[in-house]
Amino acid sequence: MKIEDVKVIGVLGAGAVGHGIAQVCARSGFNVLLFSRSEETLRKALYLIRSGAFGLDKLVEKGRLTVEEADAVMSRIKTTTSMRDFGDVDFVIEAVPEDVEVKKKAFSELDEICKEDVVFASNTSAIMISDLASSVKRKDKLIGMHWFNPAPVMKLIEVVRGVLTSDETFKLTVELVKKLGKTPIEAKDSPGFFTTRFMMCWFMEAIRLLETGVAGVREIDEMCKLAFGFPMGPFELMDFTGLHTALQVSEYIYRETREKRYAPPVTLKKLVISGYTGDPKFNPGSRGGWYEYFGVKREEKR
Repeated sequence: MKIEDVKVIGVLGAGAVGHGIAQVCARSGFNVLLFSRSEETLRKALYLIRSGAFGLDKLVEKGRLTVEEADAVMSRIKTTTSMRDFGDVDFVIEAVPEDVEVKKKAFSELDEICKEDVVFASNTSAIMISDLASSVKRKDKLIGMHWFNPAPVMKLIEVVRGVLTSDETFKLTVELVKKLGKTPIEAKDSPGFFTTRFMMCWFMEAIRLLETGVAGVREIDEMCKLAFGFPMGPFELMDFTGLHTALQVSEYIYRETREKRYAPPVTLKKLVISGYTGDPKFNPGSRGGWYEYFGVKREEKR
């Protein structure tokens, strides 16, 4: 398949990253089929694409899009609760929860539904592509396409080949990333690739420094921003992306590598078990994140 043959992109999963991926694809001129098993999740996804913090209405307010252009983007996004509808898509981007078995099951189902030449790109942030490829017959057409949240804003997409990923699949994915206005950078297939392994070291060490009383939540975040120029500190970022995600990913990398620096600290486990999975604005149903648990008001952040 060539890039000009990609007309319809199927996005499997309409959560925090999935709806952003759909928005980017539709804004780049592609027709999008957005899947979730939940109608409510799809309704929320469409609302966020149009009116969310990183949605089209914000671009209209800033003069970067007209209302008509925003309407046209929305018209290119269709939703479905049936994976069977993916029979007509040309490229699939999977964005389901970061769980090996959940992803494998999804790819196994897609393998029976999608056209033979369709590429499967996984948005996994940590799971080895060679492992995911074991769930499909088209092992040469499965590749890692790791997006960053929020997808409409972040420029990098980490592209990861499995052992059996073909050069054709890699080339097509890189061309698609560029057409979406993003920057593709290749990383080798290993647990966490580059970005997630780097970030998990940062997260876990920040938590350990907090546990030993070196500095508080807000102080660590502020020092990371002021000393290193990071846009967000580790606790702010975990509150945004989800403490449960940080726990799940760190456990996976630790299990696969047995390197102690990736082992999740006890405090992270306790918070997630107790329902503190992140900032409720970005993690529905959460009691809060690091800031709420430690009694730091978000409006007090300098």
